[in-house]
Amino acid sequence: MSVAPANRRYRLWYRPMTARNRDEEHRAATPLELLFDLCFVVAVGQAAAELHHALSENHVGHGVLSFLLVFFAIWWGWVNFTWFASAFDTDDGPYRLLTFVQIGGALVVAAGVGKAFSDDFTVIVIGYVLMRLAMVAQWLRAARSVPECRSTALRYALGVTIVQAGWIARLAVPESWFLPSFLVLAAAEMLVPVWAERRTPTNWHRHHIAERYGLFTLIVLGETIFGATNAVREAIDTGHDVLNLVFLALAGLVLVFGMWWLYFDQPGHQRLAQFKYGYAWGYGHYLIFTSAAAVGVGIEVALDHETHTGHAPELVAAFATTVPVAVFLVSVWLLHVGPRNECRPIAIGFPLAAVLALAVSFTPVPVYLTALVVAALVATVVIASHGEPVSD
Repeated sequence: MSVAPANRRYRLWYRPMTARNRDEEHRAATPLELLFDLCFVVAVGQAAAELHHALSENHVGHGVLSFLLVFFAIWWGWVNFTWFASAFDTDDGPYRLLTFVQIGGALVVAAGVGKAFSDDFTVIVIGYVLMRLAMVAQWLRAARSVPECRSTALRYALGVTIVQAGWIARLAVPESWFLPSFLVLAAAEMLVPVWAERRTPTNWHRHHIAERYGLFTLIVLGETIFGATNAVREAIDTGHDVLNLVFLALAGLVLVFGMWWLYFDQPGHQRLAQFKYGYAWGYGHYLIFTSAAAVGVGIEVALDHETHTGHAPELVAAFATTVPVAVFLVSVWLLHVGPRNECRPIAIGFPLAAVLALAVSFTPVPVYLTALVVAALVATVVIASHGEPVSD
């Protein structure tokens, strides 16, 4: 039976929100989700650029801390949208408009990154709260439209609203309370889903979630390629030794390709199914995302050191690459491979490679040797598994 034109327009503008099927076939990222990710690239790029500047000027402690705090605002806004969309995406007019508001909030966050590295988080808080309050509206709609999830949705709406009030109030606290108050509120943010879903979990789709996390991993790895390319271009423009810079850039590409291989070698949805409720898997990706983005910064710092345009000591320049690579390897090992993986060379290989990556920091060519370590780990994975994914 054909749908009347007026009814068709109604369905395009507004569809009743329902709980998506956990076992829905062919569930994939939507064009709106891809646009959402694309706009978050701006915020990730700004955070990486500010970290690069801080490390090159040898402001290591302040730069790393600011990067981790700023990245939390970017990451948590993305995470909440992703899991809600997996459970309730209607792709109708109201849903799209609220998503646009969240995108606008992400762009405000991106605009405030520079000031945040100067300890002024006002703009970031404005953008972050805008994203989160739009999410509250989505949860209230779910509470109204999906009776079986009403209590869960109302808990989300209440919890998120209270925490946003805390973020706003935090702008008035003394400077000495800055970090403790941030950590308390960040912990409160991450406890809201645990509390809200305690009785009635939402119907997120594990294949869809694994794909979405994989797409964000591609975003941060892409930032690594973009940053290294820009650094080489600037160095060539200023007339530095082109051959050395090209080799350093190639080592950076080996790192990116190897990290991509290691992350996507194991089916993410299979590992996600082994984590009860998905919290450890979903939250643990904060380390994967931040470390992957930081590797690109490390390559840029290494190029600055090579061209004598930065002020970071040799060991700091080495750690800028080796530490995030080690964190990435350990995080992928814990979340995607499994310490008890039945293939022992793989289970042992990841933490061993992480230790070696840190050890080569004290050599004259840390980036090259780190790339060699990652390439050797890829070869180990391929040979040990005979090219087939090995599950825990």
